[in-house]
Amino acid sequence: METIPVENIEERAVVRATDVCRDYQVGEMTIPILKSVNLLVKEGEFVAIMGPSGSGKSTLMNLIGCLDRPTCGTVVLMGKDVNMISDNELARLRGLEIGFVFQSFNLVPRLTAIENVELPTYANSRSGVDNRKHAIELLELVGLEDRMNYRPTELSGGQSQRVAVARALINDPSLILADEPTGNLDSKTGKEIMDLFTDLNKRGRTIIMITHDPNLAEKYADRVVYLKDGYIESNNDVAN
Repeated sequence: METIPVENIEERAVVRATDVCRDYQVGEMTIPILKSVNLLVKEGEFVAIMGPSGSGKSTLMNLIGCLDRPTCGTVVLMGKDVNMISDNELARLRGLEIGFVFQSFNLVPRLTAIENVELPTYANSRSGVDNRKHAIELLELVGLEDRMNYRPTELSGGQSQRVAVARALINDPSLILADEPTGNLDSKTGKEIMDLFTDLNKRGRTIIMITHDPNLAEKYADRVVYLKDGYIESNNDVAN
């Protein structure tokens, strides 16, 4: 494997977690969830995070997604330490630099597909962008140009997840964070969504996917990070 100089790794880092721990307080008891986690995700990588229930996957996802802050250690997203910025700055960083795709789609039922795609821009958007035009382009990209004015109840599960992917891309984020993105889909539709992620990754998108499915991780990801009991047990490249 090519050795990348340290300075180039730093320039290309989208996420860097260093000696990260996360504890939760339950009454007088402190419960450690993550313990001394170190993780680097470079620009353009497709990384799968796996592990059994209770391993800390969701906690790590929340830290990477700027939904939470570490108890100790540092999480740096696009060069910004999440512990060193205000809540407002953190929300803007999350809104502009991370696109979320969830297992349950999380579409707003009363909004049309195009309105759902535009939704993140109501809180944060990049200057000089025509958000409606961009939303149309993204729905065309995911193959839903003929479903723009349909509501979620009029869409299949696969179509709903495609809307969710388009929504995740609306602010041109540096990172797509996908949490069990095929969990509610049949195998055929799930493959279509994963093929879409593969295409996005080939276009230069950085993707981190949380999954329970080792076959999915090994088939589509460049690297699989395996968590167990709050530690990273393994962090291996995949021979695709």
